[in-house]
Amino acid sequence: MSSTTVINPADESVIAEVPHTPLEAVDEAVARAIIAQRSWAALAPADRARALRRFAETVDGAVEELAALEVQNSGHPIGSARWEAGHVRDVLNFASGMPERLNGAQIPVAGGIDVTFHEPLGVVGVIVPWNFPMTIASWGFAPALAAGNAVLLKPADWTPLTAMRLGELALESGLPEHLFQVLPGRGSVVGERFVTHPEVRKIVFTGSTEVGKRVAAGCAEQVKPVTLELGGKSANIVFADADLEKAASTAPGSVFDNAGQDCCARSRLLVERSVLERFLELLEPAVQAWKVGDPADETTEMGPLVSAAHRDSVLGFLDDAPVAFRGTAPDGAGYWMAPTVLLPSRDDRVATEEIFGPVVSVLPFDDEADAIALANSSIYGLSGSIWTRDLGRGIRVARGVESGNLSVNSHSSVRYTTPFGGMKQSGLGRELGPDAALPFTETKNVFFSQE
Repeated sequence: MSSTTVINPADESVIAEVPHTPLEAVDEAVARAIIAQRSWAALAPADRARALRRFAETVDGAVEELAALEVQNSGHPIGSARWEAGHVRDVLNFASGMPERLNGAQIPVAGGIDVTFHEPLGVVGVIVPWNFPMTIASWGFAPALAAGNAVLLKPADWTPLTAMRLGELALESGLPEHLFQVLPGRGSVVGERFVTHPEVRKIVFTGSTEVGKRVAAGCAEQVKPVTLELGGKSANIVFADADLEKAASTAPGSVFDNAGQDCCARSRLLVERSVLERFLELLEPAVQAWKVGDPADETTEMGPLVSAAHRDSVLGFLDDAPVAFRGTAPDGAGYWMAPTVLLPSRDDRVATEEIFGPVVSVLPFDDEADAIALANSSIYGLSGSIWTRDLGRGIRVARGVESGNLSVNSHSSVRYTTPFGGMKQSGLGRELGPDAALPFTETKNVFFSQE
């Protein structure tokens, strides 16, 4: 049986050898999930809610363990990893309120009554990326379970360990056996079988736009619903009237968090031309103060990139790139890279393509209309930020920018209580928020004749 050698990206040591799930085992997992789902869906909503709360409590008791595992497997700073583990707990707790709130409707009609029901789909396949293994997994499995489905979860090859542990914690919490199964393995085997298996009724995929298009095309063969959360090249727009000190001091966190391995990273920094020079003067010390180092150190803000291959991909973008200044990073073992600020032209590759590393392109603009046009000059539309003291401008630009998640005078993108998703080639559908369970259901309409 083939396997993946899991590497610690901070020191290149071998952590584990994770066997791949073969094709026949995927089919067996689907068959088990079908049986488990029927019993789960038949439970009273309050009982499903209690089971999800127990799962959340079990995750809460394992926050430190999960965080330490993510530090080791993904190179995430310990503070970030703790937040991520706590976020899984919070998503489960929030989802536990959904089973009892999947309300249908009574619709006035002639000759009887008409009602709707939200029926679970059955078995859901969730395919998660390597950059946020725990959090993004929970966005799929928590609402899917709340809606009465079974879940098969395929973690990324490079970072499977926290997802595998979550599968164990689900059983420890008392969740029914086979209801939530974690199947590590190749995307070309496990993920592809999720897409082609007729009894896997929905796919949730987070990853690159290129692969997402193939997933969507495969799902189209069976008219299978799919949620896609894909790439980004988000804009951080700074107007001349903004609090420049705050905008500059917070900019590194908006793009260098998780070493820039974040589809929400504000990797295009748009600055009004009249304050560009002043803004760069404020930005440079903030970048150089951004602490890159040992992920286990409580003061570390950025760890290594996830793998040697990915680091080489990111560095490949910097050949002949116009570097303005850099931060610092450790030498020696580990997949390290210094945060990097570029001053490219608008059509340079680094300003248009998703690099997925600690690199930001600073681009000047002339006025409000130019800022909106520049922000929208991308195939992506996932997140972004707007910095201005003018409330009217904040409203106008927020409405004008083609992006699914925007924040004004901050860099917030993700809250489990609010919807998340992209426009254009950043994806299809929405996750999180109060309606997160609905995409995991079919609306059934039933008419009762009074005759």
